[in-house]
Amino acid sequence: MNILLWVVQAILGLLYVAGGYYKAFQFEELASQFSAIPRGGWRALGVLEMLGAALLIVPAVTKWTPVLTPIAAAVLALETLALCGVYARYSSKLTAGNPLVWSVVMALLVAFVAYGRYALEPLT
Repeated sequence: MNILLWVVQAILGLLYVAGGYYKAFQFEELASQFSAIPRGGWRALGVLEMLGAALLIVPAVTKWTPVLTPIAAAVLALETLALCGVYARYSSKLTAGNPLVWSVVMALLVAFVAYGRYALEPLT
């Protein structure tokens, strides 16, 4: 289980860094698709995702306050579920191009990491 959690954490870390960068610095493309959140909101979400991605990996690797890993995963799960609500307002089609589908999958995976690191395989 520990190996599975590490693989999922690494993949989610990379995806959240990429998504956070996109939200923080590619506002024009996001604004053309989703106008519900202003520029500052997208930037804050992007920074939160990049910080959360770092906290998914770094505390667990360095063994320095590893309790931050499940907390970061839980915060990312809540943030991603909130974004699912925003994305659902615009489209609920089950296609690969819809960000709602990807957000739901990522929210489930990061919730699995939060539960796994808190209850199943704590990083003590």
